[in-house]
Amino acid sequence: MIKEACVESYFEAKLAQDRGANRIELCSDLANDGLTPDFETMKKACSELDIPVMVMARPRAGNFVHSAEEIEHMKAAIDQAKECGAEGVVFGLLTAENTIDEANTRLLAKYAEPLPVTFHKAIDELEDPVEGVRILKTIPNIKRILSSGGKATAREGQEVIRKMITEAEGKIVILVAGKVSNENVSEIQQTTGTSELHGRKIVGDLTL
Repeated sequence: MIKEACVESYFEAKLAQDRGANRIELCSDLANDGLTPDFETMKKACSELDIPVMVMARPRAGNFVHSAEEIEHMKAAIDQAKECGAEGVVFGLLTAENTIDEANTRLLAKYAEPLPVTFHKAIDELEDPVEGVRILKTIPNIKRILSSGGKATAREGQEVIRKMITEAEGKIVILVAGKVSNENVSEIQQTTGTSELHGRKIVGDLTL
């Protein structure tokens, strides 16, 4: 089981590592579901931690419909992640019609190479997240999809998550999120069948 801790500072990242996290998703502004972290935090985490750091590339809060200018901001974040030695990047893009923005996702996934891409919880905005998997598994370099099955919690979304895993056909990892904590991570791993889980409190409260 891989436990990915979602953090917004080096202090939290180091504490998560010390408590047994296997990987970090580094963001800023988790109150708004995570934005691009600042360069100095990115650099410190990537250089000083012993576990992989995935860097969020999200230029603003709100929806996931991004303009051409915002795509350029996301490219800049990817450049910084590469410069810092990150192990991967995290982003998600939708169209105004609430479908996967396939064109820009392909563009950024290609731009991110050789860093692997996690498509984040934007997929949970779709009417059918399973259809989102069907599209994303055709895009090279999308290695993971972060999802709670379109529900508020992984427990509520477990049936959809299982369908997403089946649809992924082993081509993409479904990284399960949605109120996953140190108290329920084993249960959620068993009920969904995933091998990788993600949470703010996956190794306990990091804000102490």
